[in-house]
Amino acid sequence: IDIPNPPPRRCAHQAVVVAQGGGQLWLFGGEFASPDGEQFYHYKDLWVLHLASRSWEQVKASGGPSGRSGHRMAVSKRQLIVFGGFHESSRDYIYYNDAHAFNLDTFAWSKLAPSGIAPAPRSGCHLASTPEGHLVVYGGYSKQRIKKDVDKGTLHTDMFLLSAESSEKWTWSRVSPSGVKPTPRSGFSVAMGPSSRSLLFGGVHDEEEEERLEGDFFNDIYFYDLAKNRWFLGQLKGSKSEKKRRRRGAAKGDLRQAGGEGDEAEGQPPPGPVEMVKEVVAEDGTVMIVKQLISAPQGRSTEQPPELEGEDDDDGGSEAPSPPVEPCPRSNAMLAVKHGVLYLYGGMFEVGDRQFTLSDLYALDLHKMEEWKVLVEMDPSELRPSRAVQSLLESLQWCCCHNFQMQAVSLVDCSYYQKVSP
Repeated sequence: IDIPNPPPRRCAHQAVVVAQGGGQLWLFGGEFASPDGEQFYHYKDLWVLHLASRSWEQVKASGGPSGRSGHRMAVSKRQLIVFGGFHESSRDYIYYNDAHAFNLDTFAWSKLAPSGIAPAPRSGCHLASTPEGHLVVYGGYSKQRIKKDVDKGTLHTDMFLLSAESSEKWTWSRVSPSGVKPTPRSGFSVAMGPSSRSLLFGGVHDEEEEERLEGDFFNDIYFYDLAKNRWFLGQLKGSKSEKKRRRRGAAKGDLRQAGGEGDEAEGQPPPGPVEMVKEVVAEDGTVMIVKQLISAPQGRSTEQPPELEGEDDDDGGSEAPSPPVEPCPRSNAMLAVKHGVLYLYGGMFEVGDRQFTLSDLYALDLHKMEEWKVLVEMDPSELRPSRAVQSLLESLQWCCCHNFQMQAVSLVDCSYYQKVSP
C-alpha cells in the first residue's frame, strides 16, 4: 500500500489503533539513524493514519512528551497514554518514567502527575490497558553510568499499576503478581489477548563481558491475567492427532508395565535438557559458537490458564510424533490479536556480532492453544548471512528458523549465541 505524505522513516516508535473515524492508527516518536552513522536523532511528532481514507495527517499539539524512542503507548478510554522511553545524544543519555496523555476528543496533550511511587525510568517495557482504563507496566530496560565510559544495564522485572481515578487524577501502585513469571529479558513483544489477558512473547537476555557477548533469545509465551493478577506460562497442547498419538503411546507404556516390563524406568527422573555446541571460524578469525538447549518432551503443565483448557477427542492414529512447529527464538517481533488469533511477524536474532532480520509470519489460536501455523515462511535469500554463518546454519539443519529432530528430541530453544574474539 502506497500512502502519500507518510511520516519520516524511523524505528523504536509506538503505534496504536482506535475505532473512531472509521479506524485510525496513531503514531508517536521514535528514532532515525542513517546507514553511515553520521545522523541520529529522536522524534517527538504525532501522526494519525486514517484507515478509511488511507491518508496520513500530522497532528500538531503543544505540551507533548520530549523526543524519545523505546517508549510505550496504550489507549485508556479516550486518551493515548505515553510512558517511559529514552533519549540519547553523542554526549549523554537519559531514561524516562514520565507519563503523558493525549485527549482524542480535544487533541490536547497533558502531562500526568500521579500520586504514589512511580516505576524507575526505563524503556522497552510492557504497557497494557485494563477494561477499567488502568494501565499495567511490567519490565523494561535502563542503564546508568557508573564511571567514565562504563555503563551498567538493568533488566527490570517489577510491575506497577497506573490507576485512573478520573481523567486528571492518577495513582501509581506496586503490584506483586503470582504464578509463573517471565525470566528477565528485553526486546519482548506484547499484545492484548482474549478475556482481558495480556501476553508476552520472546525477547533476549544479553550478558556482556569484556570481549565476550552472550545473547539468550526466547520464543516462549507468558499470559498475564489482569483480573487474577497472575502470570501463566503458555504451553501448546499439540494438534488433536498429535494428542491422540501421545495418549496411545502412554496406554502402551501402561500395558508394558502391567506385564512386568519397563521396571528399570520406574523412579527415573525425566530426561533433562541437552546442550548442543557448534563452532565455526570465520574468515576474519572470529570464532563463533552456537549453543542450543534441546529439551525432551515433557508433560502438560498444570499452570495453563483455565480458560485455555480444552477437551480432547479420541479416535485412531498411530503415526510417530512430529516436531512442533514454532517460531524460532527472536526479539522485537510484531504481534497482533484478531478474533482470538495471535499473529506474529518478523523480529531479529543474532549470531555473534551479526544481526538477522526475519520476515516470517505465524498464527496461533489463543482459545485452542494447540499449535503454531506458518502463514509465510522465511526466505533464506533474505537473510544473506556471511559464508561462515551460512555454513553454520546449514550444518545445524536450522536455516530459516525451521525446527528439526535429533534422536527423537525436538528443538525447543535454539537460543544461546556468543562471539569469542581470537
